[in-house]
Formats: sequence, C-alpha cells, structure tokens
Amino acid sequence: MTCWRWTLIVNCAIKNPSAMAPKLMKMIRVEAPLLREIMAEFLGTFILVLFGDASVAQSKLSNEANGDFFSINWGWAIGVMMGVLVAGGVSGAHLNPAVTLAMACAGRLAIIKVFFYMLAQYLGAFAAAASVLGVYSDAIQYASNGTLTMNDEANDPGLAGIFATYPAPWLSVAGGLGDQILGTMLLLLCICAITDKKNTQIPSALVPMYVGFTILGIGVCFGANCGYALNPARDLSPRLISLIAGWEQSFSWDNYNWFWIPIVGPHIGAILGVFIYIAFVEAHWPEDGDELVPVGVPRANFNKDRGEKIQNMDMESFAAST
Repeated sequence: MTCWRWTLIVNCAIKNPSAMAPKLMKMIRVEAPLLREIMAEFLGTFILVLFGDASVAQSKLSNEANGDFFSINWGWAIGVMMGVLVAGGVSGAHLNPAVTLAMACAGRLAIIKVFFYMLAQYLGAFAAAASVLGVYSDAIQYASNGTLTMNDEANDPGLAGIFATYPAPWLSVAGGLGDQILGTMLLLLCICAITDKKNTQIPSALVPMYVGFTILGIGVCFGANCGYALNPARDLSPRLISLIAGWEQSFSWDNYNWFWIPIVGPHIGAILGVFIYIAFVEAHWPEDGDELVPVGVPRANFNKDRGEKIQNMDMESFAAST
C-alpha cells in the first residue's frame, strides 16, 4: 500500500473514527475458510495454554501462597472455556491435536485439514508457553537463584513443571499411558455428548462451560498421577519451551520414557472416546424425520406408514389408575 493511501486512512480515522472501523475490518478480513479456521485454532489454543500454564506458574512460584492444585484445575478449566468461546464458532474449537485426529477418524473433519489444525494448535501452545515464560521470567530467576535444575533421581522436575507434565513417583510407563488414554477417552466421550444435538440439546452458548467443567472434573479426579495433559499440544510445545529456556532434562526425563506418553496416549484415548459414544449412543438415535422426544418425556415409537405416534404406555390404564 502506497504512502499517500496510509496518510488518507490516518486522516479519515482522526476525523471520523466511527466510520473508519468498518473500513479497517474490510481491509483485514480473511475470506479463505481454512485460513480463518487455522487462525481460530491458533488463538483458542493460545488462550487455553496461557491460562493453564500461568495458573501453574502462580502456584509454584508463590510456594502455593497464591494457588494450589485446585486453583490450577480451575485455571485449566477456565482456559478451555475461554478458548472454546473464542474459536468455537469458526473451527469448532478442537484446540487439541488428539481431538482433531479423532474427529477426522469419525468423518467429522476433512482429512486435508488435520495437518493445518494441528500445526495451529502446536504453534498456539508454543506462543502461550513463551508468553508465560516471559511474564514470569523474573520470578523464575528469583525462585531458582538463576539455576534451572531438574532432579530426576528425586523425581523433582522443579520449575519445569510449570510448562509440561511429569509423572508421580509411583507411576509406571504403562500406568501413565493408561492414565492418558482413559482421561482423554472420557474427555471426548463427554464432548460428543455435549455437542450432540440429538441428545440433551445443550445450547451452543453453553457448550464452552460444559467442556470446561469436564476438564475440571477430570482434573480433580485424575490429576494426581501425571497432571492430566490430555492434549499433545498443551504438553509438547511448552516442554520444548522449557528445553529452550534451560531445563535440559525436559525430554530426557526418566531416560526418555515419559515425554512421548502425553503425546501418544491422548491420540489413542480420543479415538476410543468418539467411537465408544457412537457405538453406545449416537448410532441408535431415530432416523432423520423421526421426532425426538425431550429428556424426561417417555420416548415414542412411530409408524412410518401411517405417520401415527404410538406412546409406550397404556394411556387408558394410566387414566383409570388415577
């Protein structure tokens, strides 16, 4: 854009700010649907990880004076709520490579979009972790006396635990993998129920809250083993930030037996969660054209030939008994 055009825009903005806003919106508007979805996934994942990692940082750096395990669960839950609120109307707010892969496997996302969604999610999580590192850099230097240490033998990741998850002393490799599979399976099963319009018909505006409460529930029930990553982007990208910052054992922790578990486990669990919901619930809804009866009302059978509704109760007997 030429210099004179920029000058004209600035002059118009000064003289009539209200009229300038629509023009600026039109100038920056992205028309390509896929690019809009990529931007939404990046920003939504950024918000999710920013809230989550910052809640851990505040707790650890204050020696739990300004936060504890429960406040961390709330930080992640609110991060998910806000991330879904930001991206949900554009991309569906996957914010998680495991969710993206599961939706593609179930035929709910075009395969060609998988790479772009995942790339946006990993970059968003990377940017969020870098932001937390920047904001809390002084506190980290103060708390660590300038030495970023991790003690594998004592099972103490130190302040590296702000960014990525690490296993509890009792957790085996099989136990950690099972933890991640089960937790992510539960997450996807619940997400499928929340977004299934043939089920309890939750309004779209309430979906972020329900998904956030699902994260909160998983955290308070399954967080002790290894911090319920459930999301490869949430763990791998911040782990890379911690390595860059100077925590040298971020990937080699437990002789390289841990870092891959929050990546592999969630992908397996997510696919299981989606297909379990389909197999137990979604596949059995009435066909299109059949009436859906609200929750709490006796479900009816329908005679397609006559179009007559036949209630699953003897109304005459019911009336006589009253």
